[in-house]
Amino acid sequence: GGAGVGVLLLYRILLRLKPRTSVQGAVVVITGASSGLGKECAKAFHAAGARLVLCGRDAARLQQVVQDLKGSSTDQQKQTFTPCAVIFDLAKADTVDKAAEEILKCFGRVDILVNNAGVSYRGSIVDTHMSVQRDVMETNYFGTIALTQALLPSMIQRHSGHIVVISSVQGKLAIPYRSAYAASKHATQAYFDCLRAEIECFGIPVTVISPGYIRTNLSINAVTGDGSKYGVLDKTTESGWDPRDVATNVLKAVRHRSKDVVLAGLLPSVAIYLRTLWPALFFKLMSSRARKIRNRQKPKNE
Repeated sequence: GGAGVGVLLLYRILLRLKPRTSVQGAVVVITGASSGLGKECAKAFHAAGARLVLCGRDAARLQQVVQDLKGSSTDQQKQTFTPCAVIFDLAKADTVDKAAEEILKCFGRVDILVNNAGVSYRGSIVDTHMSVQRDVMETNYFGTIALTQALLPSMIQRHSGHIVVISSVQGKLAIPYRSAYAASKHATQAYFDCLRAEIECFGIPVTVISPGYIRTNLSINAVTGDGSKYGVLDKTTESGWDPRDVATNVLKAVRHRSKDVVLAGLLPSVAIYLRTLWPALFFKLMSSRARKIRNRQKPKNE
């Protein structure tokens, strides 16, 4: 046990000694910035002195976040900047290139792209329309990679930049009744792992952050099998991480240029290893989880 603790302490010390990137004055683009984790990331990066470009679909809510940040008192030693807002919908592929041009016009460059926007899903595969499977993929995967690919050439040209994506533990584990969401996050993980290897030669790091449950409206706004809103704050979501803590960890991951970060409790973290090391047991656990969910839902449907 002592040796393990020693190794852990050594690792922590080395992590502290690792050169840290400053976000002071850096141009940081955050998608899905009008609520939830995106909004908390905006606050954290703003307080750290970043020049923000906030992206979202809802102009009024985005403007509200800009106003809140302008009015927020920050650490006096840090100079803060008025954020720029760009309104577009990631799910509408044809608007993304134009949005990327607008984003680049804000401060003339992009130093850090935080792909945070996303939609969640709850439902059984049998009852889920193909259009819903496609819609979730459109926002979470295609929209995210379209924006990334639109902004990437400007980073490569400068041999400078940093790409961050907020994925999910469900990008590493598939949980029953979350098919569309888990699939979109698995695709996200794979794409950004490929990207990391391909652009390392340009000195552009790629960070994949996989949180577990976060206390936001993600489950309330989740789509169901027929495309309607789920409208419920799940117990797991309710007891999840405070989005402010997740945002602090996102900032930390950017400063440390971390490659892959899992922000989840012991159980999901163990489950990720279990899936690889003991798949038979993992599948058994998922089947029993599916059975429990089915039994809970029965009275409603019958």
